[in-house]
Amino acid sequence: MNPFSSTTRLRDMIRSIRACKTAAEERGVVRKECADIRASINENDPHDRHRNLAKLMFIHMLGYPTHFGQMECLKLIASPGFPEKRIGYLGLMLLLDERQEVLMLVTNSLKQDLNHTNQYVVGLALCALGNICSAEMARDLAPEVERLIQFRDPNIRKKAALCSTRIVRKVPDLAENFINAASSLLKEKHHGVLITGVQLCYELCTINDEALEFFRKKCTEGLIKTLRDIINSAYQPEYDVAGITDPFLHIRLLKLLRVLGHGDADASDLMTDILARVATKTESNKNAGNAVLYECVETIMAIEDTSSLRVLAINILGRFLSNRDNNIRYVALNMLMKAIAFDDQAVQRHRVTILECVKDPDASIRKRALELVSLLVNENNVKQMTKELIDYLEISDEDFKEDLSAKICSIVEKFSPEKIWYIDQMLKVLSEAGKFVKDDVWHALIVVISNASELHGYTVRALYKAVLIYSEQETLVRVAIWCIGEYGDLLVNNVGMLGIVDPITVTECDAVDVVEDVITCHNSDMTTKAMALVALLKLSSRFPSISKRIKDIIVKQKGSLLLEMQQRAIEFNSIVDRHKNIRYSLVERMPVLDEATFNARRAGSLPASVSTMAKPSVSIPNGVSAAPLVDLLDLDSEDILAAPSSSSGADFLQDLLGVDLGSSSAQSGATTPAPKAGTDLLLDILSIGTPSPAQNSTSSIDLLSTADVNSNSSTALDTLSSSAPPQIATTAPTGGMFDLLDGLSPSPSKEATNGPAYPPIVAYQSSSLKIEFTFSKPSGNRQTTNVQATFTNLSPNTFTDFLFQAAVPKFLQLHLDPASSNTLPASGNITQNLRVTNSQHGKKSLVMRTRIGYKVNGKDVFEEGQINNFSPGL
Repeated sequence: MNPFSSTTRLRDMIRSIRACKTAAEERGVVRKECADIRASINENDPHDRHRNLAKLMFIHMLGYPTHFGQMECLKLIASPGFPEKRIGYLGLMLLLDERQEVLMLVTNSLKQDLNHTNQYVVGLALCALGNICSAEMARDLAPEVERLIQFRDPNIRKKAALCSTRIVRKVPDLAENFINAASSLLKEKHHGVLITGVQLCYELCTINDEALEFFRKKCTEGLIKTLRDIINSAYQPEYDVAGITDPFLHIRLLKLLRVLGHGDADASDLMTDILARVATKTESNKNAGNAVLYECVETIMAIEDTSSLRVLAINILGRFLSNRDNNIRYVALNMLMKAIAFDDQAVQRHRVTILECVKDPDASIRKRALELVSLLVNENNVKQMTKELIDYLEISDEDFKEDLSAKICSIVEKFSPEKIWYIDQMLKVLSEAGKFVKDDVWHALIVVISNASELHGYTVRALYKAVLIYSEQETLVRVAIWCIGEYGDLLVNNVGMLGIVDPITVTECDAVDVVEDVITCHNSDMTTKAMALVALLKLSSRFPSISKRIKDIIVKQKGSLLLEMQQRAIEFNSIVDRHKNIRYSLVERMPVLDEATFNARRAGSLPASVSTMAKPSVSIPNGVSAAPLVDLLDLDSEDILAAPSSSSGADFLQDLLGVDLGSSSAQSGATTPAPKAGTDLLLDILSIGTPSPAQNSTSSIDLLSTADVNSNSSTALDTLSSSAPPQIATTAPTGGMFDLLDGLSPSPSKEATNGPAYPPIVAYQSSSLKIEFTFSKPSGNRQTTNVQATFTNLSPNTFTDFLFQAAVPKFLQLHLDPASSNTLPASGNITQNLRVTNSQHGKKSLVMRTRIGYKVNGKDVFEEGQINNFSPGL
């Protein structure tokens, strides 16, 4: 007998497939068997049809294609006998789904079987319909299913209820047809029928509002009575699970009560007693009881306000946290995160247990507990909670330190009561997990330190002591190096001592030793080493007695393998060695950074491309959208926006640290050449802002050029340090350099820069504000126009946080200087300079769209306008 003939029994085929030792051998067996089944299908032999379909179902479960046998399912379903129908419906549910077009052919057979006199055939049809019912089949067969809900046999009623659940999911419009039938199932004594009826009612309530109101009025009391009977029922072996009578029905009833009580105070009042009874009487030593308690807690949280019940529910979750089962603790943490919104104080009582979960060996529980802890922190407990988390940070696993340190930093930044506490906690985090801390965290710490002038001495001493112990923490080293460079003199002279710390003796050599160790350490990356070089340059001015040693350290870096370090060493050596008279001005302390503006940019409420003024500082008014300013001004894609430039560069943190190598100065006009590389490098190194472009490329001086340090660099810096008369400042080379160094010499004379005069215009006027533009042109450059904007306050109120923004089309380039003030007094005025370059000069006129924001009595005000009345020659 051929083992692969069509008469092979199913078990023989399974045995043959399992005996295969390789995948290729298995594919060969399946291929031969499928060929025999196809041949048998072509012969249309009804005797082997059920056997062939059984084989196809097994082959399908192995993952091989069996689409050629789909029609055999329909033929078996149409057979009169029950065994053939059973195999046919089983194949239909396994080989087909609701997306198959073949399924349309089975609708008539299903309708006939739903009306069959044999209840077992009816059950087969209901099972199939409940598994693969499509929307079209649901509409055609819904009346038969609705009728079968009232069938005499409980098994048929149960299957009809489940089938009805799928029908209302597929076609919500049919929900109202099942409301009365579903409500009748809630009176059933048979638990199997009752649980399916409860599930059908739950689906109807979530889909149809009319059904929800109907069940609230007619069925709430009956459901409560049913649940009470189950709780009080005697032991029933057929329903008992771990001492709980039918926990599955418990859970279904609680879910339905949750839907009925949500948003309805009357229904919630009715179920208060039964929920309290479930919460107190259910045993929690078995998993079945915990499942019922969890659903009870979910229901209590979802229904209308019952404060006493919610406290009881939160206490149950607190008990769950002490359970040894990780799954129970995880769901309890998830539920407590939701419960905080209802009763924060009740959750706070379990704070100690939640903190213990942060130390759990299971990673998912640790992370969820950490999120919950961050929600529990407030102004009253921030110090205690932070101490607990930092203590655990010291012993936590390496893979958890990143999440834990990030959360601690977030908590400290948000709830810090004072700056000294903030600095202390951040130093502890940097000491324990500095290599896991992200850049924006230590950037923010530097901003806070720069704003806390009374804590500069305390901070630099604390960082000095920390970096001696935790030198492997890269982030800590960066912050310490920056502070030593800025406040090294305070460290050595013990300036700014606080009573809470003991004085320490640090010599100038000790401070330089720390910086030198960072440069020579092979673990330090390029950014850290570059910061250390900048710190040495600053210390050469603060510690003149050891400037020779500092110079030697810098000179050694000329041989560094890193090109950036070589270049910085050459430039810094030139400054230290030849230009001592201007060195102090170049490396003086950084100005105080605008903390509010930094936080706004960090949070994303300020576009990264827009810089704000440092002197005087301007804060963006509350309510300004986080969208780019092009969106704020309602511009199209061809508009280009200009906003006031920061005196410390586009990103003052990078300028402050002097390690941004990719910044380049913006061009002021379409035909104006960019500054030479030496100019950019000097400004990057000395952190003194972005230079104005030179007017003539041939007159730009290549500062500190590595190709000819003795000639070009010396000449350029000697010129800067000399006391040149005003008329010399008007020449191209030296004038450009004075502009770059932020006005170390008098400005060029008006007569040399201003061209012919143009009539002023009133650019904008409202009931409270007037803007006037006056114009001038630089000599020899007709494309560029200098505009002075005068803002006049026409109201009796003072405008604060004043900010002027402007946008122009692509053929124009716009540069805005900082305004003279960010406060516009009543009946007063302020000014702001603009520079517009028209690449289509003589062809297109100037046009500008403006937006002005300010605060009046603490309220944000925004005004917008478009300026089209520029003079034709501009």
